[in-house]
Amino acid sequence: MATPTLTTANALTFRQAKRLQESLLAGLEKRLLVWMAERTPAWINSDHLTALGFAAQLLTGFSYALARSHPCWLIGASGFLVLNWLGDSLDGTLARVRRQQRPRYGFYVDHVLDSIGAVALLGGLALSGYISPILAAGLLILFLLLSIQSYLGAYTLNEFRMSFWCFGPTELRFLLVMGNLALLRRPFVFHGHFRLFQLGGAIGIVGMAAMLLFFTARNTIRLYKEERLR
Repeated sequence: MATPTLTTANALTFRQAKRLQESLLAGLEKRLLVWMAERTPAWINSDHLTALGFAAQLLTGFSYALARSHPCWLIGASGFLVLNWLGDSLDGTLARVRRQQRPRYGFYVDHVLDSIGAVALLGGLALSGYISPILAAGLLILFLLLSIQSYLGAYTLNEFRMSFWCFGPTELRFLLVMGNLALLRRPFVFHGHFRLFQLGGAIGIVGMAAMLLFFTARNTIRLYKEERLR
């Protein structure tokens, strides 16, 4: 998020956590985002990009819901996912390139909108007919729990984890876009025994649950050692 330099006492004492981004596409994505930020017109600011990313995520969920009656809406969902990546990823980079960071405002607004957008996206998927509502709810719960994991880590460890193992938001968007295109050709896999997104959702739940357990255990052990009772 962007705008002028912080001046209040609270802002000056705000502790920015170290950003941990270790996903597969992180290096390439960072170079691309900086290149784009340096060429973004002056009249576009980070708030515009944040609004674009949020609106696009809402429209992704809406497109999934409409895809129940017409699969062509999956193409719309893919396009909105790309716009969501653009707005959600470029807003912070633009602020840093222009030296217009607002750490507290940006952290709060970005992540509360991400949470609302995740509800809209997975709610749309639940209505699409391509995945069961129970699986969609499970994915949403685990996404929110992993988000809480990141926020607590930022407060207690001064480390804000933007990816878990090799996966972050960009990789998840990429998988969704590839899944959308695959659904247009083959909504069922393994000789028609499983719905593609149903299988993908089940794998996602197992993977996200494993991430949650691993990082919860690791951070708990680390904090226990750092604050061991004498």
